[in-house]
Amino acid sequence: MKNNIHPKYYPDATITCACGNTWKTGSTRKEIRTEICSSCHPFFTGQQQRIIDIEGQVDRFYKRLQARQDYVETVKSREESKTSLERPIAELELSTRVTDSLLKAGLDNVGKVINLIGQGEAAIMAVEGFGRKSLIDLKKRLRSLGYEVPETF
Repeated sequence: MKNNIHPKYYPDATITCACGNTWKTGSTRKEIRTEICSSCHPFFTGQQQRIIDIEGQVDRFYKRLQARQDYVETVKSREESKTSLERPIAELELSTRVTDSLLKAGLDNVGKVINLIGQGEAAIMAVEGFGRKSLIDLKKRLRSLGYEVPETF
């Protein structure tokens, strides 16, 4: 063996656990401190139902789980708000002429427009300034946003 390249060996090194248990062993360090040992570990003590939470790992897991649930709920509420019957007509991004003619007729939200379409094409076509092209564009836009548009004959 080469001289002066090996660390100093302590045959009587003391190991101290956080629970207070101590014992002697051989090591390159004079004193060793641990957080857990065979006297306090749940596997060795038979108390496996006890969770050892070092550095808040369980708390971090629950925070991530809660964040995921919050995200899923916000996505779900956004999707529901997209297909809300109380949604204003102005949010449909139709042409100005079509939007104005629907608002003048008192059809200020999607629910009222869908009810009028359900009564038949003649009812919606009776709105002043509203024509066949406007009806086609309106139906396309409602379907693209996820609304169920009643079929008219």
